[in-house]
Amino acid sequence: MKIVYCILSIYNSGGMERVLCNKANWLVDAGYDVSIITTDQKERTPFFSFSPHITHYDLGINYADLEGLDIARKTIGYLRKQREHRAKLAALLYQLHADIVISMFGPEVGFLYKIQDGSRKVLEIHFSKYFRLQQARGGLWWAADKWRSIQDERHIRKYDKFVVLTHEDKTYWGGCPNIKVIHNAATFLPSEQASLENKRVISVGRLTHQKGYDMLLEAWKLVHERHPDWKLTIVGGGEEKEQRKRQIVALGLESSVELLPPTPQIIQEYLDSSIYVLSSRYEGFGMVLVEAMSCGLPTIAFDCKCGPKDIITNEKDGLLVETGDLAKLADAICHLIENPDLRLRMGHTAAHMIRTRFNEQRIMQQWVDLFNSLLL
Repeated sequence: MKIVYCILSIYNSGGMERVLCNKANWLVDAGYDVSIITTDQKERTPFFSFSPHITHYDLGINYADLEGLDIARKTIGYLRKQREHRAKLAALLYQLHADIVISMFGPEVGFLYKIQDGSRKVLEIHFSKYFRLQQARGGLWWAADKWRSIQDERHIRKYDKFVVLTHEDKTYWGGCPNIKVIHNAATFLPSEQASLENKRVISVGRLTHQKGYDMLLEAWKLVHERHPDWKLTIVGGGEEKEQRKRQIVALGLESSVELLPPTPQIIQEYLDSSIYVLSSRYEGFGMVLVEAMSCGLPTIAFDCKCGPKDIITNEKDGLLVETGDLAKLADAICHLIENPDLRLRMGHTAAHMIRTRFNEQRIMQQWVDLFNSLLL
């Protein structure tokens, strides 16, 4: 079976890129022919280790070149790039003769299903339905986001299958008949577990508005006042890095918080920690929760749309906190700091749950079954 994935790029260290790497590598090892088509790679090296047996194509569309333009110029530029994208993608797909072509909800969403190359078309979203509006951009940008959200609802019904990551998100799409829930698999299942003895709390993700690190730092100030011997480590890069650095200084947390760049050795960072915190305003799934829990970390997360409640069983393997409630977030962190036996019990339960529900073989078999059903 020949499978093609479409994604903007694979040079970033994000969860979507990591998930694609793991899925593509698994499929190749299982004997599938896998190709990845990007639009914005610009010959940059992939962050994760993709199998050498995967074929890569870059169309050179470069949507990212439009960043920073005003809405009028960006719209005109986007429409031009869309025409170029559709023509180049169609030409390549006619050459490849794929069985399955999968869009990871990139700019091809509005036209991929129209390309009559003989393949079955699958759309998978790594965000939630409301991800555009959750950016909370104002003015004409809000109107544009609203319009594109409406278009999303129209386009998804045109695909042979639409895959979402959570049961929560499925409920938001209005009974779409072609929808299916497939969780992301654990990206690793380490043989050892965190001791949970280090006085270290960790959070991993890009430094963006979505991830809510501004809120985490405000909550951490409250934690620091009660437990000054504990440290917070944030692993990730992004456009808000300098803002967060200034916030750390303004809150007087220079000795209590460290910012580390993305690292391929993220497992060791988890193993060296005792609590994981996710402070996102919104998510598509929350892959970092699965990663942390697979290392035996108890987790604390804002109960945001979408993902945390599909992964964390509240008060069993972690704690869910009302989104944006900084006092409750601080209290939850302090609760686990002050109760080491609870940390151990939740961490053990978390590791077991991940191995049961999110192991790669189980999740990938769901994808194989989906592919086979489309080709019957």
